[in-house]
Amino acid sequence: MTISKNSANERAQLYNAVLNKFKRQGFTLPLAIISTFLLIGCNEDDGSSMIVPPNLPPTIEPIQSLAYTYGVRPFYLVNDMDKSPLKDELLACKGQTPSKTGFSIAHRGAPLQFPEHTYDGYVASAQMGAGILECDVAFTNDGELVCRHAQNDLHTTTNIVATPLANQCSVPPIIDANGTLTNAADIECRTSDISVRDFKSLTGKMDAANPKATSISAYMNATAPWRTDLYSQNGEVLTLKEHIALASSLGMKHTPELKEPVVTMPFNGYSLDAYRQQLIDTYKVAGVPASDVYPQSFSLADIDYWINNEPNYATNAVYLIDDSNESAAGKIFDKNDPTTWKHSLAELKARGVNIIAPATWLLVTSDGNGKLLPSAYALQAKANGLDILTWSLERSGPLKSGGGWYYSGLSDAINNDGDIMNVIDVLAQEVGVKGIFSDWPATVSYYANCKGLK
Repeated sequence: MTISKNSANERAQLYNAVLNKFKRQGFTLPLAIISTFLLIGCNEDDGSSMIVPPNLPPTIEPIQSLAYTYGVRPFYLVNDMDKSPLKDELLACKGQTPSKTGFSIAHRGAPLQFPEHTYDGYVASAQMGAGILECDVAFTNDGELVCRHAQNDLHTTTNIVATPLANQCSVPPIIDANGTLTNAADIECRTSDISVRDFKSLTGKMDAANPKATSISAYMNATAPWRTDLYSQNGEVLTLKEHIALASSLGMKHTPELKEPVVTMPFNGYSLDAYRQQLIDTYKVAGVPASDVYPQSFSLADIDYWINNEPNYATNAVYLIDDSNESAAGKIFDKNDPTTWKHSLAELKARGVNIIAPATWLLVTSDGNGKLLPSAYALQAKANGLDILTWSLERSGPLKSGGGWYYSGLSDAINNDGDIMNVIDVLAQEVGVKGIFSDWPATVSYYANCKGLK
């Protein structure tokens, strides 16, 4: 099967088909006109409103069928495991037919090798069997929602600094009279600095920048050696609307993450509540049922808003957790010491939270002799009836030296890449997570298919 982007005529045909669908569902105006006049929220302070700009025609083609593939990485990881019954079990699955599984969640697409939040990375994650696709949501200066990991990461995740749009950045690159870049460590480019049409003119790249660079090219060419620029040639960036259309056409469920604004809110009359509501409304307008959407946030205030205003979508709302947002005042978060937690797991459940997604290292501990175990945090989450997701596998480099932040406190049990499979096994079988975010979804898909996890 060939997966290709549309020609202009094909895009127009698809756009018209989408509009006709909305008309059949009761909309009496073309979606572009509806969007032009749709009020997305009021300024909490003065009652002013902001208008969603017209839709851009979709740039992706619905995909009717998909050939699933693991590629070579899961087999490399299994071969790299120390001898164990788990290794034998996973090796015995090497002839299995790859299939889609909701246990495998694509973290920003497939950013171990593809630029994050790009068309190619999203499609690759679907081909690897991921059943749920993430879009980190930020907003442009004309009120469109787009897929970026942070509102202020365009300088590291796109080519903006090499384009005239660099002049619109909050902190643009400064080139002196000798042609030398003088402020590499301070450059900051935000989605809110530009319009959605400007955003769509950018090319996504691997997330990296050299803060000591003295030229734009050196600043941009900083990809970590354990990643690659081999698949960075296209880098098509997507709006949330386009992302929804693509994920739906791939048969995937949706997990948008509302990113914390770095601008002061309200922004040009655009309030936090309007931002929270616009995310949900975008899925409603696209006709995506609440059961297929897992809205995420690191902010409990966002989760509270959805619980109070969008209870159907809040049922699957995901509270993201790490030590930065769940440490008790004056404490350092300890996954095995409840006195260091900002909220008890019982309190989160009583608040209306149904799903939490702690960083992986918060859910797994070690006995000090190389054996991985569920942490006290994981056990209390289960005891209080919370569903658990976790993030993000294969975000770190090679695990020979212990894996870094994503494997904090596990160094005695982590010493080679194959140990990723041991971590997955503890998360799945002992912690009982319902899904795992990964930068390379094939790894989780292989495990889940082997174990029959859907």
